[in-house]
Amino acid sequence: MKTELQGNPIELLPQKALWFTELYTLLIADLHLGKASHFRKAGIPVPNGVYDENIETLIKLLQWKRPERVIFLGDLFHSVHNREWNYFQAVIEQFPKVHFQLVLGNHDILDERHYSESGIEVINDELPFHGIRLTHEPLESLPEGEFNLYGHLHPGVRLLGKARQSLRLPCFHFSRQEGVLPAFGQFTGLALQKPKEGDRVYVVADEKVICVS
Repeated sequence: MKTELQGNPIELLPQKALWFTELYTLLIADLHLGKASHFRKAGIPVPNGVYDENIETLIKLLQWKRPERVIFLGDLFHSVHNREWNYFQAVIEQFPKVHFQLVLGNHDILDERHYSESGIEVINDELPFHGIRLTHEPLESLPEGEFNLYGHLHPGVRLLGKARQSLRLPCFHFSRQEGVLPAFGQFTGLALQKPKEGDRVYVVADEKVICVS
């Protein structure tokens, strides 16, 4: 789905990522890599293959778009250091020409040396980007004319059918001054949004992105 954001042409991808077409930059929020292992250690049953599916989707996306820059909007790795991080590190090392950046999220608890060893630049607060303020969590206040793009919420909407069917789907949600990306990770859940008049909502369904408002 092609649209624009603050004058920048963008593409909303069915992999639940955002692509700046003229800036060769990929935005991804809330991978939560390592979350499945974290839950298993706590005795919580988690479907097999969740981690591999997330990594495979990331690899295919990098191979498809060939970005010059990838910005993770927080919650990249939901665990302390373990072998899953080593696997992820080995993957991104296969893309040495890509500049990887991480805007730290509330679940990014790794020591910063692990990021630096992996060639990932860490941003502790927010990252200005072509007229957009990139953060993990939404900014509390925003001056008129500025725009905030973030993750953290794992946004979704409920669509209702004619026969009372109900379907919950991840979404991109944009209002006049802010936008939230869906969680890239497969094991994250959804926070249902309440769009206001004038908001733009794009759902991810059946490997397509569809505008619903």
